[in-house]
Amino acid sequence: MKVRAHLYVSGRVQGVNYRWFTSEVAHELTLAGWVRNLPDSRVEAVFEGDRELVDQAIVRCKQGPPASRVTDVDVIWENGVEGLDGFDIRH
Repeated sequence: MKVRAHLYVSGRVQGVNYRWFTSEVAHELTLAGWVRNLPDSRVEAVFEGDRELVDQAIVRCKQGPPASRVTDVDVIWENGVEGLDGFDIRH
């Protein structure tokens, strides 16, 4: 079953390759979606795909890349999927 998770990641997550890390995770797990920095220094990400793979992506996002320090990941499960194609780093 395909699911959609909307993440808001807090901590030291900007300027530490977090978006690139998230994109790599999505590509490894063949998930669709996007990631972007927010003005309040959080990172926002959307993953679409099989529930088990999205769960794996969330676990990895809670760890983050080596230079990051993730303090919180808010996950909002959304109804339906948009049918996104690929994974984008948004600016």
